[in-house]
Amino acid sequence: LARVAEAVRAGFMAAYQHEPGNITVNLVETGDAAQDILSGYLDAVSKNDIVVGPLTRSGAAAIVQNNSASKPTIVLTQLNAADDVEVRVPSNMLVMGLSIEDEARQVANWAGAKRTRLKAFAISTNVSWQKRAVKAFAAQWSHLGLQSEVMELGMTGGFINANTLVQLKKRIQAEKPGLIFVGLDAAQAIQLRLGIGGEVTMYGTSQLNPFALKDWTDADRLTDLEGVRLVDMPWQLQADHAAVMTYPHLPKNNEQRISPDIERLYALGIDAYRVAANVAIKQTDFTLDGVTGKLTVRCGRGAPYFERVLQPAIYREGMVQPLEVQ
Repeated sequence: LARVAEAVRAGFMAAYQHEPGNITVNLVETGDAAQDILSGYLDAVSKNDIVVGPLTRSGAAAIVQNNSASKPTIVLTQLNAADDVEVRVPSNMLVMGLSIEDEARQVANWAGAKRTRLKAFAISTNVSWQKRAVKAFAAQWSHLGLQSEVMELGMTGGFINANTLVQLKKRIQAEKPGLIFVGLDAAQAIQLRLGIGGEVTMYGTSQLNPFALKDWTDADRLTDLEGVRLVDMPWQLQADHAAVMTYPHLPKNNEQRISPDIERLYALGIDAYRVAANVAIKQTDFTLDGVTGKLTVRCGRGAPYFERVLQPAIYREGMVQPLEVQ
């Protein structure tokens, strides 16, 4: 996880250097194992006023199970995303990790708003994060009183099975779903679109945006995804966003594109520092127009609460463009 951790650290330090205030940042390195993380956390919490991290779900779970969150702790992962077992979050712990499940639920709320009858097909392959996204979408869709059907696509040698596409197209023609939610990446979504056509509106997560914001300038246009809707963070969509313009971007080698997921983790680091800085001055209820989304935070009194609202977007002329939703 070194590369992931480095991206988050770089974003955190970029935000700190922009607005250090009276804060001192001490960096604590640990191994990936949960016990190593717990040991590092216990050392950090004994010497600091606020702890930011860890990045791994297993590490955060170890801290919770050990009842160790004695000081304000901002966790950069998700505690309840892996299965149906709810983890009780301590009152001192704020959970603000990026979440494909939260993205899927937000898409469901967006697509299902003001609808009373709209059937959705929710489609993934057998990849774990994709199945989690589809499960979260379907649960939220059901919560809205709407009907969905979950489908898993067969893959052969990295490609969607041709027979699967034929069968799916027949079902779409027969059942006429109102929309299709895809827990897929951009390359898979293109294969799906070519196989079934673009008659039914397609929605998905940030994984449908395969480039960092700066790389779209010279990227090939993805015209096969025209009209597809998704959510992503301002850092990936809005160069003119006030917060996005404030912070430096990751340096890039001339020959290489930066992974969009690494960019998202760098942005998470920026917002983590901004949240920590507010907690440091005893803010208990605040909002931030963050680089990862619009953030709402309540902590320090009662159950902690964190919400991130992402930016809706659409493919226009083969590029991902921000979309204003009424």
